[in-house]
Amino acid sequence: MKWAAVVLGIASTICVVQGWQLGAMMLSLPFCMIWMYCGWLRREPQLKYINMLFAVLYVYGIARYFIVAD
Repeated sequence: MKWAAVVLGIASTICVVQGWQLGAMMLSLPFCMIWMYCGWLRREPQLKYINMLFAVLYVYGIARYFIVAD
């Protein structure tokens, strides 16, 4: 599962570099979800809460993208 997160992280970084904002958010959300799950397994509360915050921000960003899009 961590390898899937690594692939998602690399793909979202490529989206950021290319300027594909929606793609970066769509790939980063599952990345955060995987790391939240791994944080719960390993009892790493700081990892869990940071990724919960980022997940909320990505959901907000994706929703805003579709609401504000012309």
